[in-house]
Amino acid sequence: MRKWLLSMVAGCFCLVGIYAILFTVPEKPILISLDATSQRTDQYCYTNVNTTPLDSDERIRLLVWNIYKQNREGWSQALDRFSEHTNLVLLQEANLNAEFIQWLSKHRWASSHVSAFKLFDSSAGVLNLAPNFPIKACAYTQIEPWLRLPKSALYSTYPLSNGQTLAVVNIHAVNFTIGTTEFEAQIDALKAAVESHEGPMIIAGDFNTWSEERTVELKERMAALDLAEAKFSPDARLAFITGWALDHVYYRGLTLETAEAPVSGASDHNPMLVTFKLVN
Repeated sequence: MRKWLLSMVAGCFCLVGIYAILFTVPEKPILISLDATSQRTDQYCYTNVNTTPLDSDERIRLLVWNIYKQNREGWSQALDRFSEHTNLVLLQEANLNAEFIQWLSKHRWASSHVSAFKLFDSSAGVLNLAPNFPIKACAYTQIEPWLRLPKSALYSTYPLSNGQTLAVVNIHAVNFTIGTTEFEAQIDALKAAVESHEGPMIIAGDFNTWSEERTVELKERMAALDLAEAKFSPDARLAFITGWALDHVYYRGLTLETAEAPVSGASDHNPMLVTFKLVN
């Protein structure tokens, strides 16, 4: 019995040691802004007065994709293809490693990234790509109760050519929970951040809505913000074994033109491609 207990204690210490070696979790949410030539780090929020309209031809072409930390071959080619005609990309599980930074250096994008944690010294979390940096960007994190690793979200605002300001939330929701307490807390914090915004809005990402209970809680909060859910055709969004889709795009103050979720082997999630037209 004593040997078994000592073995258990030793095993726990080993797991803690491995966790400490592999992962670094910041005390506060960190926002990293970078493009092909510059990089800056802020706690919580970043503001920018020198920006230009996000849309092109009064349209927002959006890619939303959990990119699985770029762990599968062909991610860069797939990201090139899916983002080719877009002006806003919302990634979840983006790993800001040397390979991704090299990819970014070859493209026109301005990137806003929430450093939820570091894995082998590479930052991981949600990441936005746009032609220019947003007016404002704020980082949010929520600790997974079992894994003790944060999930992240990014609230940003972008100017539009019709004089309006678009609010955008890119979210990767907490996953492994009993009940919905932590899930609701994460969504409620973001809802509180955006509810004073009076213009158009997009809330999208990997919501980990693998149960009816989670889906209902999410839909209630999105309805309270007067947001509609994009319907996809084709619809190859990743679904849990329960049949509930994990990834969603919610919007308001915009006209939905197209929404498709094609199959891709470059991640464990399939991308969502959506086109919106501005409302004048």
